[in-house]
Amino acid sequence: MSALSLLDVKGLRVSFAGKEVVRGIDFSVAAGEKLALVGESGSGKTVTALSLLGLVQGAQTSGQAVFRGVQDRLNSVSSVNLQGDAQADLLSLSERDLRAVRGRDIAMIFQEPMTALNPLFSVGNQIAEVLQLKEGLSPAEAHQAAVTLLADTGISEAERRSHSFPHQLSGGQRQRAMIAMALACQPRLLLADEPTTALDVSLRAQILDLLSALQKKKGMAVLLITHDLNLVRRFADRIAVMENGLIVEQGPVAKVFAKPQHPYTRKLMDSRPVRDVTEAFSSVASAPVMQSRNLRVSYPVPIAGFRGWFKKGEFVAVKSASFTLEKGRTLGVIGESGSGKSTLALAVLGLHPSQGELQLAGKTWSRDATNNKAMRRAVQVVFQDPFSSLSPRMSIEEIVGEGLRVHQSQLSVEQRYPRVVKALADVGMAETQFPRLLQRYPHEFSGGQRQRIAIARALMVEPDMLVLDEPTSALDVTVQKQVLELLQRLQRERGLSYLLITHDVDVIRAMAHDVLVMQSGEVLESGTVDQVLLSPQHPYTRLLVRQTS
Repeated sequence: MSALSLLDVKGLRVSFAGKEVVRGIDFSVAAGEKLALVGESGSGKTVTALSLLGLVQGAQTSGQAVFRGVQDRLNSVSSVNLQGDAQADLLSLSERDLRAVRGRDIAMIFQEPMTALNPLFSVGNQIAEVLQLKEGLSPAEAHQAAVTLLADTGISEAERRSHSFPHQLSGGQRQRAMIAMALACQPRLLLADEPTTALDVSLRAQILDLLSALQKKKGMAVLLITHDLNLVRRFADRIAVMENGLIVEQGPVAKVFAKPQHPYTRKLMDSRPVRDVTEAFSSVASAPVMQSRNLRVSYPVPIAGFRGWFKKGEFVAVKSASFTLEKGRTLGVIGESGSGKSTLALAVLGLHPSQGELQLAGKTWSRDATNNKAMRRAVQVVFQDPFSSLSPRMSIEEIVGEGLRVHQSQLSVEQRYPRVVKALADVGMAETQFPRLLQRYPHEFSGGQRQRIAIARALMVEPDMLVLDEPTSALDVTVQKQVLELLQRLQRERGLSYLLITHDVDVIRAMAHDVLVMQSGEVLESGTVDQVLLSPQHPYTRLLVRQTS
């Protein structure tokens, strides 16, 4: 073991029911170092991190994970280092000793704070609980320390926010609260599992800067689990690349990025979205697929006090948005959470009432659902998370053919079948590759395959336009590139128009012809993709472009 190593992992193996998912890996983390463990979903990186703390249920682990930062208070330790901390093999500790290590010596930030935080307790109470259990503080002392921790992570009005429940905080605030909880006991090692994946690009930068500042201030080491190479380049000191349970390459970030040695590493580096769209404008004679003038979308909100008994207040989510989408082109809408871009998509889909002018192929949404049926065929949607948007109770044949049952109900099952097969083949899901494809269910496919099924479902009724709501944000970089290439090909072949909702500037660069930049419900800037991204005029747009360059 290196004299400077805080954690030294040797021959780590993790298996489930005899199937090995981590296959004898070696790596080390020095005190104060930031190591990024990189790979696609299923590579074994998250299981590796969780196994260090004994958090993988039903797993069989072997090997060594010697940690030199354990405070000398365990029932059994192997030796004591010069700083008075115990040296212990994490994989051989009892559950009682591991409970003493978790949260105090080694802490963890999970990927999705909304599911990791307890919805029944305020964030202040959850942080205070850690301090009471691990540090023995009184309830009053723990509460005050929790408020201080929230303030240290950049949450404004920390005292008031400490009484908020997770659902009352934004995504960035929830992630900051989780970081505050993880750092409550000043751990020597922080395991960060995709800490920014669910966040917008501006919030990602803020969380990265926060972690870097806290890491330097407290001198802790960080093991970062991620598939975001831009994040690795900006944050980490060293990188270890995992594929199929093995570390295939590791070294300093600058060296690996400049000259990757392993083919899989090169594949990850080459997975940035590539622009491959038809640049020609549609015919001037053709009418726009979608046109909006001064679009306004609002929500009713309660008014506090006596006045709230008689009327509701109003929150305006989209303020006076004007845009045009031509046939065969993509309009990208980019902005952070709360900017109004998803609300704009709901209005375009006729799922939320709006004011102003909004026309789809010269028609407007009606309050009568029967009159809207033709428009619903013309505009379809692909959601962010295909696992939640595809019914788990329906087979793939039923899911993809659902649109035909609604819009072409005269077709029999036998007539629908070949069209379903063709739609799936068009998105790269042929029965020759996937035996019994039509009889299977969504959980039997990977994330990228589920998104292809969702696209096939949307295309089944031959729409003129697709609303793409963050269609690749839940996917690994290589799968993201494949799905974008599929969407580009379908647009060229079918002349489809896309309304692309995203917070990823790289996806906008690859897909969009025209761009709207939104913040707080307002359109800050619009124009062609070159105008907006190469010569941004608004400070917010310049910030978005700079953070991804």
